[in-house]
Amino acid sequence: MLLSAFGSLLQLLYLAMLVLAVVAFVFAATAREDAYRAADKKKSFWLIILGIAVAVNLLIPMLFLQLAGVVASIVFMVDVRPALKAVSGGGGRRGGSSSDGPYGPYNGGR
Repeated sequence: MLLSAFGSLLQLLYLAMLVLAVVAFVFAATAREDAYRAADKKKSFWLIILGIAVAVNLLIPMLFLQLAGVVASIVFMVDVRPALKAVSGGGGRRGGSSSDGPYGPYNGGR
């Protein structure tokens, strides 16, 4: 029973690593090329690295290679993706007028 539970836990871990790699790859593929250039990142590099991570998770069930893919996916999600969002104007805005500043409207409260 314990061995069966460990096997199920391991399968969930493999699935989570695959999902993380696929999500990171989709985010990398859908970001604009000029955002990568503005953030001083290389789109082709990240597409290759994350594509290899997805392929390893799907085709080669070797844990140390999958962990390398997880590390690459996490680096993309916590470093590259926020940089891309910052230069492309994504995030940070939660409604409000285009004349709103950090402490209120710039238009004198009209």
